Amino acid sequence: MLLFGKRYADTVARLRVPTGFLLVAVFAWFARPTPLWMALGVPVSLAGLALRAWAAGCLAKNQQLSTGGPYAYTRNPLYLGTLMVAAGLAIASRSPGLAALAAAVFLFIYLPVIELEEQHLRRLFQDYDAYARTVPVLWPRLRPIPQKGTARFRPSLYLRNQEYNAAAGFALGLALLIWKMGR
Repeated sequence: MLLFGKRYADTVARLRVPTGFLLVAVFAWFARPTPLWMALGVPVSLAGLALRAWAAGCLAKNQQLSTGGPYAYTRNPLYLGTLMVAAGLAIASRSPGLAALAAAVFLFIYLPVIELEEQHLRRLFQDYDAYARTVPVLWPRLRPIPQKGTARFRPSLYLRNQEYNAAAGFALGLALLIWKMGR
């Protein structure tokens, strides 16, 4: 059962990308970075970007259930990484309003999308429920679930999943913050 309702979740799934562009515009307008806040926020974003890269390199979408690598700690390492990137940029922007906006977007857009994706994975993989019982939705376990085999990072999956787009988006956000800091 969807916490937010299927119609709502379907709508926000379609609005996820346009909302991201709107957030960039708001971010560009309200960010007030300083060297100190950049030094605090950028490492958080980089850690999130690294988590997203690791997850994308271990994810064969719709082909097999990913339970290794970062998926042994959390069912949604890509979304956790996104949350970390957004938090880091919000910290670097030195704007509590932007931090609140990012949190609201995650709550009302990303959480319903996570629910939709979980429904899809339940239909696709019969062992998803057993996996979901042992691995948390977002907040990671301290120890990975035991693995039958090893799930190693594969650059071909990283490229196929087009994770370089997240890195490019982060680079643009960082460039914007640096530009605003110099003004």
